Amino acid sequence: MQETVTRDIASIQAMGAVPTILETVATVTGLGFVCIARVTQDSWHACAVLDKLNFGLQVGGELDVTTTLCEEVRDTRKAVIIDHVSASATYCNHHTPRMYGFESYISIPIFRQDGSYFGTLCGLDPKPARLSTPAVTNSMTLFAQLISLQMEADVQLTDTRDRLDDERDTAELREQLIAVLGHDLRTPLDSISMAVEVGKRKQPDSAMQALLDHIGRSADRISSLVDNVVDFTHGRMGGDIDVELRREDGLHLVFGQVVEVMRSLHPERRIDAHLQPVSGLLCDSDRMRQMLSNLLNNALVHGDPLRPVRVCAGEEQGVFQLTVTNAGPRIPDEVKRQLFKPFWRGAAKVSHEGLGLGLFIVAEIAQAHGGSIEVLTSDAATSFIYKVRRLDLSTLGA
Repeated sequence: MQETVTRDIASIQAMGAVPTILETVATVTGLGFVCIARVTQDSWHACAVLDKLNFGLQVGGELDVTTTLCEEVRDTRKAVIIDHVSASATYCNHHTPRMYGFESYISIPIFRQDGSYFGTLCGLDPKPARLSTPAVTNSMTLFAQLISLQMEADVQLTDTRDRLDDERDTAELREQLIAVLGHDLRTPLDSISMAVEVGKRKQPDSAMQALLDHIGRSADRISSLVDNVVDFTHGRMGGDIDVELRREDGLHLVFGQVVEVMRSLHPERRIDAHLQPVSGLLCDSDRMRQMLSNLLNNALVHGDPLRPVRVCAGEEQGVFQLTVTNAGPRIPDEVKRQLFKPFWRGAAKVSHEGLGLGLFIVAEIAQAHGGSIEVLTSDAATSFIYKVRRLDLSTLGA
């Protein structure tokens, strides 16, 4: 119980409006001592105090609850208001006024939002005061309700923070697990890829070659998914996506390799590529390879299967641009706004949906290079366009 009372006192003390409320109550009532009290079945504690009488009670101070009129308020759940103790037939001989030496007194119950009793907003003074007027009682009741509402808001805020902390801890553990799992999958995937290459050299049989090609493509697909997951979890755990910028003179060759791989993975589809050589581009070629692979995979999954996918790369007026275009209907605006969010997937066939991280990783790679990715869509086609302004490598010592 003491721990609960201590927490309640701290809650009242944390309310920035409490000092103003006490000052206003003192002004409205003319009382020299005003406080907010936590009242239980067995105790009375001061949670906030305005003492102009040198009454001597401070925050955290305790009174014997049986000596207070707040006990009556607790039991009846009604306010006690006394304008003049000596003139009151009910309280003129009461032990509490005699003990504490007051002539005027007011105590308004404070209830929590669930209806349970918390304590009182109370005040007293050795001189009589007009406290039973509607103006005073209504004001005091309003202040008690404000204190109750603020307590409820604080409870809800604390609960929300606790839930967010729990969810954040759970999310971090989940993401750490995914990251570790992603890294641990690389070793067996590398072994599979190596075994496929060895098998191709030792098994010239065409049927076996086709099987090994299928295994190799599956391993590459899994490896791509692992890369996306690791990149995503790394970003969510507080780091930017890793890039190693260096001068690249053969990016068109890198893109050409990606196009050939995607053609082999989708032999039924047509991919047209126009890749201009660009020398001295500052970039991470592995990340650019990943970007084009993700963009091409997205275009092949969502584009018209009877129409070609076009890939264009080149430089114009100091801006490098990579464009991947697929035929198909216009992307609705509400869908377009979601495209680069993690785990969001459009209306693709379930077998081709993947994890929904491909375009998110594309946007992260673009940002890490200081570039941008935009989507242009019409009734006939959709284009994903990556742009980055060329840096003057001479200023970087390149």
